[in-house]
Amino acid sequence: MTEETPGFEEKPDVPSGATPDDAESKAAPQEGAAPAGDGAAQIAGLTAQLDQVRTAHDERTADLQRLQAEFQNYRRRVERDRITVKEIAIANLLTELLPVLDDIGRAREHGELVGGFKSVGESLETVAAKMGLQQFGKEGEPFDPTIHEALMHSYAPDVTETTCVAILQPGYRIGERTIRPARVAVAEPQPGAQTVKEDAAEAADDKESGGPDEG
Repeated sequence: MTEETPGFEEKPDVPSGATPDDAESKAAPQEGAAPAGDGAAQIAGLTAQLDQVRTAHDERTADLQRLQAEFQNYRRRVERDRITVKEIAIANLLTELLPVLDDIGRAREHGELVGGFKSVGESLETVAAKMGLQQFGKEGEPFDPTIHEALMHSYAPDVTETTCVAILQPGYRIGERTIRPARVAVAEPQPGAQTVKEDAAEAADDKESGGPDEG
């Protein structure tokens, strides 16, 4: 039986040139060091979360832009409807005043628009004009069925197209909207008058050129 020498412990073999501390550091793994695979997994997870946040942000931004566009369209519709309602109300009011304006016009034509009646009539016409009422219709202008209403018809040798020869009642409009067409008497060219004019023009040309060629 061998005797162990007290105070000495067996130590692992240490290569020559190496200290015991080096051997212990190689033998025991470093504390707190994470494997490389776990770090990559954490980065991938954070990247996925960031992509989700960006996607949600883009979706919310698109929703906000859509809501803003819808709100702007709503405001435009409300403003357009408000203007339309206002124009309709003004047109209805002025339409009711047209007979009064016709009476004022007839009184002016007959020289009866005098005194206080003249002042009231002119004030009413001024107010109507400020509200956008415009009078139209003149003798001698071409007949336009979109703004004229023909109440009388005749033929005339001195017109080359259908023409308004008399304004029976003036027309009125507000902006581009006609609230009453002008009621007129129209005249068309005399049947055959155009042929006569063409023959006369040809004769004049022949006279200026020395007459027709003789055979």
